[in-house]
Amino acid sequence: MDKGVYHAPWEKSFDRILTPLEEFIHRQTTSGILLMICAVIALIIANGPLHHDYQHFLHTEIGLAFGDSEFSLSIHHWINEALMALFFFIMGLELKRELLVGELSSPRQALLPIMAAIGGMAIPALCYVVLNTSGPGAKGWGIPMATDIAFAIGALSLLGSRVPKNLVTFLIALAIVDDLGAVAVIALFYTASINLQALVYAIAFTLILASFNLGGIRRPLPYAVVGIMLWAAMLTSGIHATIAGIVVAFVIPIRPKFEPENFIQRVEEKTVKMQESITDTPDIIHNHRFRSLVTSLGDGVQLVQAPAQRLEHNLHLPVAYLVIPIFALANAGIPVDFASFGKYLDHPIALGVLAGLLLGKPLGIAGFTWLTVRLGWAELPTGLTMRHILGVGLLGGIGFTMSIFIADLAFTGSPDDLLMAKTGILLASAIAGLVGFFWLLFCPRASGDGSKQH
Repeated sequence: MDKGVYHAPWEKSFDRILTPLEEFIHRQTTSGILLMICAVIALIIANGPLHHDYQHFLHTEIGLAFGDSEFSLSIHHWINEALMALFFFIMGLELKRELLVGELSSPRQALLPIMAAIGGMAIPALCYVVLNTSGPGAKGWGIPMATDIAFAIGALSLLGSRVPKNLVTFLIALAIVDDLGAVAVIALFYTASINLQALVYAIAFTLILASFNLGGIRRPLPYAVVGIMLWAAMLTSGIHATIAGIVVAFVIPIRPKFEPENFIQRVEEKTVKMQESITDTPDIIHNHRFRSLVTSLGDGVQLVQAPAQRLEHNLHLPVAYLVIPIFALANAGIPVDFASFGKYLDHPIALGVLAGLLLGKPLGIAGFTWLTVRLGWAELPTGLTMRHILGVGLLGGIGFTMSIFIADLAFTGSPDDLLMAKTGILLASAIAGLVGFFWLLFCPRASGDGSKQH
């Protein structure tokens, strides 16, 4: 036992085992690696003897019954509609933070990644539409618009110090705007029909959540309870239920109760009182005053942090290491007939996705960035060149999570078209990741970043 610190008998041994594991989990690259592993596992299962069991499991209904009322969804829908709402919630918190205090808070600072994201959405959609002007494939124009932020940042992080830190910041800002665009596309163009009564309920729940914010409620439980009700109303309304995650994120308070100076003063006052209480009663277990002061101090620690910041921090790992990998396991499993693989590449849907992600993304991102700089609206961040931006454009072609998500919405009830779309997504994402990684690996640095030229 160290002075003043109690260690359980096995605690130090556990720390020696768990500390390296925790460090690995918190690395940016790990979520991308885990996502890749789950995608490969899903592909192996879908093309092996467990294929039928895999499909049967995903279509198993799970629900709740209250008397004559019953609510149920397949496991596949629970994953795509409910678990992914958590992903959209985190995405909303990140976007809100960036808009208020991050890379997107200053108009001039935000313009470059915003323009890059607009180009990275518009040009891929155009590439797809050129190859799918009509017919059932025309509905999939939104598929190549999305960038998988986990994969893209994971691939960029693998390069470490070989790329300027500003490039990671630029990619994150771009991907956040890209995600917002994808959410707008889902809400506006992939909503089949609207149930007006359910939509009214959804609006009412949104107003209740906003009133929580205005009323100074900072505990997460009320937001969670009403947020679940909002999700159910969204699901019934016809608007994709995951949008509820974005709505809840935008009403969570982002300002803390206490300013840092005020909190420090409170800590100092309570520290003096705790010292006095310990002098009177050294036995902590029976010292009710000390425990009361510690509880009050703990409440203050919570209130000096913004609720949105706490939730983003607490939910980041579960979403990155559970929700997204589960989504990959449920959606990346597509049967591939390698003997007739060529027919996939001749199909307009697969070709449209490939063209959008592999050509449209780099052309849109790099082209709109170059145009913005050329017009004098913004400047490239220090240490970056257009070669770096082109590398980010190539990595932007990793569509995966959001692209598969949109494909499921676009081709609901059309399994053959969905198969072609997913094949194009997986192939394009693999190629984009490899090409983008090696492009940046051998990309010379700008002289302004203080590094030697390669």
